[in-house]
Amino acid sequence: MKNRWLFPLLLLPVVALAADTLPPLLPWQGSTESLIKPKHPWVTPAELSNLTETPDYTATVSYLQKLVASSELLRMESIGKSPQGRDIWLIKASMQPELIGKGQGKSGRPTLLVQAGIHSGEIDGKDAGLMLLRDIVHGDKQALLAQVDLLFIPILSVDAHERKGKFNRMNQRGPVDQGWRSTAQNLNLNRDYAKADSLEMQAVLKAINSYQPDLYMDVHVTDGEDYQYDITYGFNEPFASQSPNGASWLATVYRPALDQALSDAGHIPGPLVFALDPLDFAKGLQGSTSTPRFSTGYGDVRHLPTILVENHSLKPYRQRVLGTYVLLQHSLQLLAQQGKALQLAKKADENARPQRQVLAFKAAEQPDLIAFKGISYEIAHSDIINGPYVKWTGQPKEYAALPVFWEKVPALEVEVPKAYWIPPQYQDVITRLQHHGIQFSRLEKSGKLELQQLSASSHELASRSFEGRVGVKATFTPNWSEFALPAGTVRVSTDQPLGALAVALLQPEGPDSLFSWGFFHGMFERTEYFETYAMLPWIEQELKTNKTLATDFAAAVKADAKLAKDGQARLHWFYQRSPFYDQTYLKYPVLIER
Repeated sequence: MKNRWLFPLLLLPVVALAADTLPPLLPWQGSTESLIKPKHPWVTPAELSNLTETPDYTATVSYLQKLVASSELLRMESIGKSPQGRDIWLIKASMQPELIGKGQGKSGRPTLLVQAGIHSGEIDGKDAGLMLLRDIVHGDKQALLAQVDLLFIPILSVDAHERKGKFNRMNQRGPVDQGWRSTAQNLNLNRDYAKADSLEMQAVLKAINSYQPDLYMDVHVTDGEDYQYDITYGFNEPFASQSPNGASWLATVYRPALDQALSDAGHIPGPLVFALDPLDFAKGLQGSTSTPRFSTGYGDVRHLPTILVENHSLKPYRQRVLGTYVLLQHSLQLLAQQGKALQLAKKADENARPQRQVLAFKAAEQPDLIAFKGISYEIAHSDIINGPYVKWTGQPKEYAALPVFWEKVPALEVEVPKAYWIPPQYQDVITRLQHHGIQFSRLEKSGKLELQQLSASSHELASRSFEGRVGVKATFTPNWSEFALPAGTVRVSTDQPLGALAVALLQPEGPDSLFSWGFFHGMFERTEYFETYAMLPWIEQELKTNKTLATDFAAAVKADAKLAKDGQARLHWFYQRSPFYDQTYLKYPVLIER
């Protein structure tokens, strides 16, 4: 009987403690509070709790199915299933929902794709989206669809959404029960865009390829520091973008308009930046340029303008959901006014064929200066950690000119080749290209071609797995040769709208290339060896008849002290130059056409 009551007795003080440990709140009241309609016939499940709770998967899907059945403006489609077998739902909202997308017979209207719950503990977008859809079909917001189409994924990480609990995110104010950050396979979906290992990510890519949206919004909740902003968002800035025209539209058209709309509604929009030094906010901020593992980096390299929304975790759930509602509503309104200009910018990026491509950026040494709405803090000492920590006071602190060190200096840049050639045995790589929508052709019969191959002159495998894979870094030396290409070899031209994405995935030096993620580890393994009794007679014979080999060996021994003393090193030196050596060892198998 004692054990029966042990857990409740332990949990009660933990619940009380969790409610008291977060920093003090700033008072907030905004006009968006009128958006909550607890007496509406189509009241959403979250509104019944005054936006303090969020419905589970079953209740969410049930509400959406009834809402869709009630209106000709909505359609509901499963874009895939999760590892645990749950449907991943997409809601289509349009005056002509069957015509959403691009191409012949489609509407051509600007299309916004909104995704909630990629980290399902950060579920603000789901409840904001349900409220907005309700107001579109059973309220006064139908005009939002007059010139624009909306695609809405209410929960992407559906399995993690059901791994809900009160203790999943201790630094976040609500909802009461929160989902988990990673999937049922323990993958972080916002690290999976490039490698596309998860069923959930493959479903999203399928939707993007099918509907070709013009603007993509990925709704999250922050971790980290305290500040006054309740809604922060960002994208790869024009100064470090693979899609400079789309990024310029986001910076000069979207951001000013949405900042104004949020401010007018009583919210405080802010930039998506992070502290350089957690113990000294005054040192400044870091602004990141995302690589293709992240939604914003992926959208940038495939020329899909993408916004990463990071609502502030320390603000109440109610406030965050209402701010997200404003963000969604006014994004639709802006697309109605400026969507055609965005489509032209997107097309210009798709049609560009730059000769060089930056694969990674590093922080600038000289910062930009921005005004920043911070929160004051004290540096306190903890005997538990035997050191200092930040204690936020809840009092506003204005920084007139806070330095921001943006990642905008090219750190890795390559020449864009004409094409990549992938041997047919790498079906997992070819399948990933299909998931991304990258176009390629196949050799119908074998042939020979002069191509460039990269040899790993040094490499280092990661010391532990990350996102289910063991990564690798390497430096490469290029060599030209004539290669026999078997039938079925895939040619990936960079002369296509997704050419920059192909380079990011297939140029092995890239931080999110398929090579870096570990798709080609076989090139680091040798499976055939030699025996000394067989190698020595061959060496003796070659030294007598091959004068070039003899000269090279003498020079190598003179230059390398280990080779001069180590007999096994000498054997390996000759083996590497023999016809018996594995010529694919340390060779990147994807060949390059220039």
